[in-house]
Amino acid sequence: MALTVKKQRSYRSKKGNVTFVYAVSGSESELAKYKESQGDFFRADEKGNALWFTTKFIGERGELIITEKGTVTPDMSRFDAAASIAAQYGGNLGQELAKQAAADLLGKSPEQIPAPVAQVAQEGAPNIGQV
Repeated sequence: MALTVKKQRSYRSKKGNVTFVYAVSGSESELAKYKESQGDFFRADEKGNALWFTTKFIGERGELIITEKGTVTPDMSRFDAAASIAAQYGGNLGQELAKQAAADLLGKSPEQIPAPVAQVAQEGAPNIGQV
């Protein structure tokens, strides 16, 4: 099943929870299975396009899985893989891997952080500003 979702908007519910609204796309048969699985909870926009509502942000784009029991759930395997590799290496490397993975998952480019400038003192060379 290859249902894809694209974030359309978000809003705060009456209970104060942030709810994310995703447009659902797929083949006719996949969308029919999605509609069936949602039952009374199926929602569509004004053009009739299927919508999926969730309180958990899964990125700007993602995929949905319809389980054998007919439950709709997001495919979180990319997030799980990113968390695993960041934990596997830990330290500075794990932190950088996590930063890159988060940027990829959220559909954003990581900020370019300039490398620190190494200050190397040369023997016999005067320091700038000293006479």
